[in-house]
Amino acid sequence: MSSHGDPQPMTARRGGALKGVAEVPGDKSISHRSLILGAMAVGETRVTGLLEGQDVLDTAAAMRAFGADVTREADGTWSIHGVGVGGFAEPEDVLDCGNSGTGVRLLMGAMATTPITVTFTGDASLRSRPMARVTDPLALFGTQAYGRANGQLPMTLIGAANPLPVRYATPVPSAQVKSAVLLAGLNAPGQTVVIEAEATRDHSERMLAGFGAEITTEITDEGRVITLTGQPELKPQTIVVPRDPSSAAFPVCAALITEGSDVLVPNIGLNPTRAGLFETLRDMGAELTYENPREEGGEPVADLRARFSPDMQGIEVPPERAASMIDEYPILSVVAANAAGATVMRGVKELRVKESDRIAAMAEGLRAAGVEVEDGPDWWIVHGRGPAGIKGGVTVATHLDHRIAMSFLCAGFASQQAITVDDAGPIATSFPVFKQLMGDLGARLDLANA
Repeated sequence: MSSHGDPQPMTARRGGALKGVAEVPGDKSISHRSLILGAMAVGETRVTGLLEGQDVLDTAAAMRAFGADVTREADGTWSIHGVGVGGFAEPEDVLDCGNSGTGVRLLMGAMATTPITVTFTGDASLRSRPMARVTDPLALFGTQAYGRANGQLPMTLIGAANPLPVRYATPVPSAQVKSAVLLAGLNAPGQTVVIEAEATRDHSERMLAGFGAEITTEITDEGRVITLTGQPELKPQTIVVPRDPSSAAFPVCAALITEGSDVLVPNIGLNPTRAGLFETLRDMGAELTYENPREEGGEPVADLRARFSPDMQGIEVPPERAASMIDEYPILSVVAANAAGATVMRGVKELRVKESDRIAAMAEGLRAAGVEVEDGPDWWIVHGRGPAGIKGGVTVATHLDHRIAMSFLCAGFASQQAITVDDAGPIATSFPVFKQLMGDLGARLDLANA
């Protein structure tokens, strides 16, 4: 069942080439942070290009519940009148974060050092995911958390009345954990320090600096050391959200595996902490080029052109690249199935605790569709069969995971027989225009029960 209604089965089948311009939605990570930091600033922040998927809309609703004035204007611009650092009001009701792990973990951090009590919940997928990875470091500030066994939602947090600054080394590479600690550190006196052994996406650091926080990053023997000085007055900003590289991955990868395709995806964020997939695809021999590289809003962007690439080869993906492409491994595995030889993916245990166990979900579906897959606790190997290497003819379980759903639908555009996903509903959480956009490029997508 989808997160917001009855299951919506959808079928993808082989058709003609994919051609045209794919205007993918705004970056989800930057959209969440724009709303949260805008609500913590004093004055009006204006945001254009915001991703209007359900995940981000749930975060906007949370900011209203915290007392910020958040509105969408007729032209699509969002206005956030913030309440300042430490100014959040106590919500009158439970905050439902839907399917969004990013949303709930960042919200926990943002309120953790304000003396209010907040109860968080979400859909079935979110309620099964671990929250202790965030609540444990937040406890160091003095925040109290009470939830279900294994640190799962629903969960109530009591913000620290007299927060302490912390020094925290992240045990796993997670931008969500790092960002939650930094957001909590905004309302703690002194300096809060986060140490990453392995760098993760740095949107929070870039955006905090843009809002006027005093934040520095050093590379030391310990790793990446981020130091934030607490209790600043954040200054409102005008933000242009670049298009989401994680969403761009789907039309890009679909074009690479679908015969005759030529697709341009404009204005894609190419932050080095997010662009690992595109680097990996080029290593495999994909015909993927960057056009018109530039910088917008402190983030590198470019237009991506992807053409059908029948000569791609399987590779061993460098494990150190995992943090920069962790959400893209599902769609990479589809490309790998259409390449020649084995693609080896290691150091990816984080995939086991996403919206679903993504290794298990992709391995199960690919095997059912005729692809040989090996997997272990933090690795998997897809044995590619070359172009049109996926037999298809199956219905795949998505486990309420938007990226699993989109990955298998993209697989269906190039598979020998059609592929159906059991529920395309969760796609709306991150890519609400996916069906229309892919259809405009020439893809054959149908609601199975329509």
